[in-house]
Amino acid sequence: MPIAPCARDPVAVGIAAAAHGLPLEATLAAYLNAVAANLISAAVRLVPLGQTDGNRALAAATKTVREVAPLALDVPLDRLGGAALKSDIASMRHETQYTRLFRS
Repeated sequence: MPIAPCARDPVAVGIAAAAHGLPLEATLAAYLNAVAANLISAAVRLVPLGQTDGNRALAAATKTVREVAPLALDVPLDRLGGAALKSDIASMRHETQYTRLFRS
C-alpha cells in the first residue's frame, strides 16, 4: 500500500475479502488498522519517533479502530466521502518523482 492510500485500495480489499468469505466488520477493522500502521510506519522514518513510540501509537490506534469499525457499518453510503485535494495532488506528484522518500 502506498503512503497515501488511493481510492481503489478499499475496493480491492473489499473484493478480495468477499471472494474469501471474510466478515465485513473484521475486514473493515483490519483495513483501518493497516492504514494506521502504514501512516505510523512513515512517521517512524520521517520524524523523531522511535520504534517503541511507534508501537505505542499503533496500540492506541488499534483500540480506536476496534471502537470505530462497528460504527462505520451503520453509516449509509450517501454519507460516505471526503475531499483531500492538496493531499491527492501531493500523492500524484509523489508518484512521478524520480527519487522518492521510501523507495525500495
